[in-house]
Amino acid sequence: MRNKVFPSQIYSLNSIHLFLHEIEAIKRLLRHSWLSDGRQESVAEHTWRMCLMAMVLNNELEHKVDLGKVVQMITVHDLAEARAGDYHAFEKVPSNKHQSEQKSLKEMVKNLNSNTQGLITKLWKEFEEQITPEAKFAQALDKLEVLIQHNEAGTKTWEPREYDFNYFYGYDKVNYSKVLTLLRDLVLEETIDEIEKEEVK
Repeated sequence: MRNKVFPSQIYSLNSIHLFLHEIEAIKRLLRHSWLSDGRQESVAEHTWRMCLMAMVLNNELEHKVDLGKVVQMITVHDLAEARAGDYHAFEKVPSNKHQSEQKSLKEMVKNLNSNTQGLITKLWKEFEEQITPEAKFAQALDKLEVLIQHNEAGTKTWEPREYDFNYFYGYDKVNYSKVLTLLRDLVLEETIDEIEKEEVK
């Protein structure tokens, strides 16, 4: 016997279905970063590796965090870009970026049930405020992933201003953790190696 489906469930599932179609834009939205094979990176690919970074680094941290919450936070942290667009980290960010993204996210989730709306918006806000241990960890991973990807693509994809950017970017987000600072130092060593390779050519 088939389970009975109520009209409210149909409405809820229809709203989720439409939401899933809208967030496909995150797969199509390209970032400034390039991949090692010469293809431009999507926002979704950046998010995917951040999630894996959270999983493999979690047990190395000095201060324990709620990994499930971190992964959820990472998953939603760039959702608003489906409507608001992506801004390059080394460029000047509009003063109304936060408000624009907040408005976009609110519109995106407005037809989901109230619990889901609340969960997504709360996680997004927590990431933006950078106060909780989970938000600090997620923010640090956001910066580290960018730098790792830049190194993988190599200096051929860098703009002149990215050389200094790749040296200093992200240290302010990792300095609360010795483990994450050490990882940032390793990424910097890789950056220096990439620059030295270019100088040898």
